Amino acid sequence: VQLQASGGGLVQAGGSLRLSCAASGRKISLYHMGWFRQAPGKEREFVAATSWSGDRTVYGDSVKGRFTVSRDNPKNMVYLQMSSLKPEDTAVYYCTAAVGMAVVPPTRIGDYVHWGQGTLVTVSS
Repeated sequence: VQLQASGGGLVQAGGSLRLSCAASGRKISLYHMGWFRQAPGKEREFVAATSWSGDRTVYGDSVKGRFTVSRDNPKNMVYLQMSSLKPEDTAVYYCTAAVGMAVVPPTRIGDYVHWGQGTLVTVSS
């Protein structure tokens, strides 16, 4: 599956942004879908994920209560709604896919096999 993230940009602290991930090649209903991010000089970290069925979601501690991940399987799209943004949310955000039929989507980077090019989110203070 090929993944393309979009929707990044410059936003002020406290603002909102919605990222989109368009998938092609295969149906995303076969995959858990996740978002990771990587800030300059830091390791890539888990942000959020939705199970293949869409009925289970998990979030990284730093974004809980502020970010919402969702998916539209018929449209082959995944979204990340980000609210109450902070300067520390500044990073390149990546859409990714993991194979598996577990109920809960994985959070480890090694479980994700398909990666798209990222989209840059910059939050100004």
